Amino acid sequence: MLSKGVSNRCNNSSQVHFRFIPQLLIIVLLLFIAMGCTKGPQEAPPAPAVEVLTVIQKDVPVYQEWIGTLDGMVNATIRAQVQGYLIRQNYKEGDLVRTGQVLFEIDPRTFQAALDQAKGELEAQQARWTTAKANLARIKPLADQNAVSKKDLDDSIGTEQSARAAVLSAQAKVDKAQLDLGFTKVTSPVDGISGLAKAQIGNLVGPGGTEELTTVSTVNPIKAYIQVSEQEYLQSGRAGEKRAENLKGELILADGSVYPHKGTFGFADRQVDIKTGTIKVAAIFPNPGNFLRPGQYGRIRVASSIRKDALLVPQRAVAEIQGKYVVAVVGPDNKVDMRTVKPAERVDSLWVILEGLKPGEKVVVEGIQKVRPGMPVTPKPFAEAAAKTEAKPEARPEAKAEEKSPAPRKSAEPAKTEKR
Repeated sequence: MLSKGVSNRCNNSSQVHFRFIPQLLIIVLLLFIAMGCTKGPQEAPPAPAVEVLTVIQKDVPVYQEWIGTLDGMVNATIRAQVQGYLIRQNYKEGDLVRTGQVLFEIDPRTFQAALDQAKGELEAQQARWTTAKANLARIKPLADQNAVSKKDLDDSIGTEQSARAAVLSAQAKVDKAQLDLGFTKVTSPVDGISGLAKAQIGNLVGPGGTEELTTVSTVNPIKAYIQVSEQEYLQSGRAGEKRAENLKGELILADGSVYPHKGTFGFADRQVDIKTGTIKVAAIFPNPGNFLRPGQYGRIRVASSIRKDALLVPQRAVAEIQGKYVVAVVGPDNKVDMRTVKPAERVDSLWVILEGLKPGEKVVVEGIQKVRPGMPVTPKPFAEAAAKTEAKPEARPEAKAEEKSPAPRKSAEPAKTEKR
């Protein structure tokens, strides 16, 4: 029975093997057919197209930049010089005010009363002085005739001098009262832009208060304060004080626009800040129309020198890899050579290259990410004009019309169905 079981198993396994043999033959046959249908060696992929630009060589100015803070030429803090209640504000905040223009008024009644009292005291003292002078005029002839004693003459002289001094003192009180009455009208000491009112109508103000009434700033011209390092200050000092004064600076505003009027260096602070190692320098800019205001920030850019025959490439042509700057150069055989370069200043959208390039060489501007050292490429001129056109937000009238009434586009789904 054991031998019979073993023989049955063998017969079953042989039947299984014979059953898979046709399937294996079919698979092998299909493989041979597939191998026979394969083509010969495939062609190499075409060289990638890149946009190149010849290295630019020209004289470029070397700029220095600092962050600046704008401030008025004169910033007059307006305070009350007499104590009283504010009864009127005669200016609109933010307007241009003139020298002597009344900005605030303080209740003048108390000061008018003090002035009237001082004038009364002055008249009384003047009357006493007049009497003293008359007495002295009568006694002098009598003293010459020895009709009165020497003591009477001295007393008359002393009385007249005392009365004259009292008149002078009373006159000073009148002047003081007149000034106090004038101070009830708070005026602007300079022409400039008025600030926000810090005191309101009805507030008690006076010289003892810590808060000013407002501020008036003269802003044409306007100052821009920058912090210059000690090394830069020493270099400009060696170059000559007159040369530093003649340098013209550009003001780049917070929105990136360049202020149309150029400025000059005005003055430097008396000392270097020991905490930062910088010295404060003021640049003076014309400000017609009072467009610039104190407190604004901007960048002050000055062309300090000229770099002769500098080599320039677009900034997009320079790639930074592990802290090094690399440029892809296309040789005469249209093969790529990756060069490590040493960049310097930026001039608009270009970058000055000090080392690593030669005049006349072509660098990859568009497509630097897809090239490798020694790779053949198909160079094309850099389409800078096309790039600028694409960057413009305004389209042609025809394009705008098309955008307003777009033509119906065919759906992609039927195309997929046709392929299927």
